[in-house]
Order: sequence, then structure tokens, then C-alpha cells
Amino acid sequence: MAVLGALAGLVAACTSSEPSGTQVKPGGRSFTVAAAGDVLIHPELVDQAAKDAERTGEGQAGLDFGPLMAGVKPVISKADLAICHMETPVGTPKGPFEGYPEFLVPPQILTTLKDVGYDTCSTASNHTFDHGLKAVKRTLDAMDKVGLGHTGSARTPKEAEQINIRDVNGVKVAHLAFSWESFLNPTPEKQQWAFNRLSTDEIKKAEARARKKGAEVVILSVHWGLEHYNEPSVPQLELAERITEETGVDLVIGHHAHVVQPIQKVNGTWIAYSLGNQVARHSSPTGLTEEGAIGWFEFKETTDGWKVDARYRTTLVDIPPELEAGEKAPKGAVVDHRLVDVQDALDHPGELSEERIARYRLAADRTRGFLYNRGAPGGDGLEPLSLGK
Repeated sequence: MAVLGALAGLVAACTSSEPSGTQVKPGGRSFTVAAAGDVLIHPELVDQAAKDAERTGEGQAGLDFGPLMAGVKPVISKADLAICHMETPVGTPKGPFEGYPEFLVPPQILTTLKDVGYDTCSTASNHTFDHGLKAVKRTLDAMDKVGLGHTGSARTPKEAEQINIRDVNGVKVAHLAFSWESFLNPTPEKQQWAFNRLSTDEIKKAEARARKKGAEVVILSVHWGLEHYNEPSVPQLELAERITEETGVDLVIGHHAHVVQPIQKVNGTWIAYSLGNQVARHSSPTGLTEEGAIGWFEFKETTDGWKVDARYRTTLVDIPPELEAGEKAPKGAVVDHRLVDVQDALDHPGELSEERIARYRLAADRTRGFLYNRGAPGGDGLEPLSLGK
């Protein structure tokens, strides 16, 4: 027993993520970051926004995404810095709009993202160039108009060299974004500057520019991995090792898989391999594609950099049943597409049916399992987020 105890102590010492002697700085600065996965507006969600606009009389050009996203506002709006991933280009307010495989979505979703509390978004994805540079420009123009920051794509070569740095509670925080490129709609050779391709060397260069401009913290969004797999791929794991060994990036936020993957510390740095979908409605819902997580990271200034604590909040997109003409939904069934804060729904079930409560419990338990699948609840300290804290 004594030997086992000594071995356990040795393992704990070797796997500790905090450098020895590092302490939180008395009176030091701190800030919180909320980050979520893909914002992917499928046609069914456009239809929902049209229905909601008729009810609320709000929105623009007959579309109101506010009711769809309202469930996460208490979490997102509470963070000092909230980061989303805008997966697709936007069209004009009245359309036409397109779904998979070449997305073109309503710009009204950007207004809602800002209203919910998002401050900035990554825009590098395999769908960035679905409709060419014109749509990239339109998307970034629309984000500027509503006051959303952006990184990962650019309108000009000069803009491509700029770094998205924000003042967060007196701390200069840089946000970078990179992605693998679509084979369906690759960036033309003469416009390569308009899109950040995923590369360790390019990440290093961008981080160096950020640090040179005064960034004290660098957060990296990465669009990577295999779709619909709840475990990170070997290339993801290898890239996570390279990023955490060869750069000074302070936090990595992943998406693209459309399902939740683990959060873990790699070489002392938190990696969220995939936070799933923030909001989406795939043509063939799997149950897993409706589940997501909001990552919550608290940065505290120390005598030797930053201490980062990680929390999470489970989300779920409610999907109403598909009914034949004249058919009525079962009592207690979902009526509208809604993005749900799962813990809040479980804490305040009201008149929810047992079936709905069971679905939320499944989402909470399953998401917890996937997030913890690489050991984060041990020495890493990943915990659920309580809004009371």
C-alpha cells in the first residue's frame, strides 16, 4: 500500500498541469471565455425563423432567429469574451438561401448571435468559400455591421495580415482561426490570402504577429477532425501535440465534427477537440448532432503566466417531429426548433413531459461521457458550469 501510494503521488506530480511554484497573482487580472461549436443554419432553421417572425413581429425581412437561440443567452452573455464559429457564408436578407453542400444562409443569424452575447467568431471552415470571395466579403461586411468580431478569412491581403485583438478586462486577447480546406470549393490560387489553412507553421507565424502587437493571451479556433466521430482523429491528436509543444497558444477551441469530443489538457494547455454543434438541424438527425457543449474557461493571472480552469455547459437542439398533413403532435412533444440549456431545463422542468426530461438527461450524461473520455475529470479538473458560481 505504501508503494502504491508513493507511485500515485509520483504520477500526480508528473502529470500536474501547473508549473511548480506558479501562484495566482494577488490582485492579478482575470477574465472568462465562453466558446461553442458550429453555427450551421440548415433550411429547417430558416423555416423556423420565418414562423417565429410571424409570432414575434420582430427580426428582419421576415426572419427572427431570436427565439431559436434564446436558451443560451444567460450563459453566453455572462462571459467576458464569447466566441462562436460561423460555419458558412451569408447571403442577402431576403435570400435566396441554400443548404448543404454549398451553404448560403440568412445574415439575420448574425444579429441574433450578437444579441445572445457573442463578441467575435471564427470564420475559417471548409464552407468559407462555398460561394467565392464575393460571399466572404459579404459575410465579413455583415459581421462588421452588427458589431461581431471575426478571424479566419479576409477581404483583402492587407486584412489577412491583421490580428483580431480585443481588450478583455484589461487583458489583450488575440483570437486566431484556421481550417482544413474544402475539396469541393477550394480557394483559387490568386486568392489564397483570403482563407487561413490549417498548418503548424502558419499558426506559429500568426501567433508571433499577435504577440508582437501586444497580445498577452492567444486563443486558437481550429476546424479539424472527422465528422460524426466522438473521438479525435490521429491527425487531431498529433496537431494538438505540435501546437502545445511548439507554440505559446493558451487555449484551443475545436469544431467541425458536429458531435462532442473530449476536452483535455495537452502539455498544460486546454484542448477542446470539438464542442459539437452550437445550433444545427441536419437532414438526418442522429441525436448526437443535436447535442453540444459550451466551453467555459476562466483565466487568472499568475506569477508565471496564466492559470486556466475549464468548465462546460451541455446544450441540445430540440427538433419537433415530422408530421403528415393534418396530423397532430403527441401531447408533450417538441413544437419548435429550440436551442436548450440542458442543465437549466433539468433544474426547472416545469410541465415538461417525462419523455422530454429523459431526453435532456441523456444529453447531459452522454455529453459528460464524451467530454471526459480522455481523462479530464482527473488531474485536469474539468467540471460542469454552475451559473451560480
